[in-house]
Amino acid sequence: MKKGILYINQFFGQIGGEEQADFEPVIREGLVGPATALDEALDDVTITHTIICGDNYMGSHTEEALRRISGFLQDKDFDIFFAGPAFRAGRYGIACGNVCQMVQEQFKVPVVTSMNDENPGVEMFRQKIYILKGGKSAADMRKDIKAMAQLGQKLAKGEPIGAAQDEGYFGRGERHQTVMDPPIPAADRVVDMLLKKLNNQPFQSELPIPKPDRVPIAPAVKDLSKATIAFVTSGGIVPKDNPDRIQSASATKWGRYNISQYKDRLPAGEYKTIHAGYDPAAANEDPNRIFPLDALRAYEREGKFGKLHDYYYATVGTGTTQGEAARMGREIAQHLHEGNVDAVILVST
Repeated sequence: MKKGILYINQFFGQIGGEEQADFEPVIREGLVGPATALDEALDDVTITHTIICGDNYMGSHTEEALRRISGFLQDKDFDIFFAGPAFRAGRYGIACGNVCQMVQEQFKVPVVTSMNDENPGVEMFRQKIYILKGGKSAADMRKDIKAMAQLGQKLAKGEPIGAAQDEGYFGRGERHQTVMDPPIPAADRVVDMLLKKLNNQPFQSELPIPKPDRVPIAPAVKDLSKATIAFVTSGGIVPKDNPDRIQSASATKWGRYNISQYKDRLPAGEYKTIHAGYDPAAANEDPNRIFPLDALRAYEREGKFGKLHDYYYATVGTGTTQGEAARMGREIAQHLHEGNVDAVILVST
């Protein structure tokens, strides 16, 4: 009987919700949370241990968390490592990706996780590990667990793994030679695809090309000396009480804050960063390092542009899905349009 280990976050590890997101990594002998369903779905593999870590702790102390998890595994006998499923939860998906990559590299065992296509962990780790195409939420847990079990069993037993579209994982950018049965020459296959395309019939390309989301470049501002400039940041600079409760990662919220009363700089102590993707010490000591209001006010006085917009807009970029980012961008753009803003300075970290 093969042995497996599962990694999950604080929520599925039955520790708690967001209030326990800083929970430090632990290893439990036996089955916790989704490990029970995964163990039941596996025929020739048994789950022996469950590792639990809070999403914030993994995001803010990644190296330390991975070092401790690696320590947990040093004396464990296991043939396959699972993580998740993470659904659309960005912090969780990135955590699963980081843990799986570490285990694969250090312990030389196969790893499997599952994420929804909106999870940022997919693009970060799809070329390095097997990530199955998962559902949007925990409502898809049973289906996603079953898929993880099916692929995990094949990996644990060293069986050949088929193409991404056949096995259900995200393509890893790898190309392998296969022998068709019966054999069909490439010339015949390409002519067949061409005929289907000309006749508006469905066909499957053997080399799919992803379609990038292209945004047209805006025209240049004709006269900056008369322009109203706004500031938008994904660096997480917010008033100290974070009134809009913007998440520290995988953000779904943004804030709009009045700065008309600040004539020189953003005051330390009244503003801070809630961003979980970088060390906050320097930003909290001087929030102008992320939001350079001091420099913008100086340019405004010098007449390099007409006026700084009375509000700035902030969210957190780390782990935020493309879909959520696009939605927030549209909502912020509406306010900018209503404020007659001519140009925007976008600042990350």
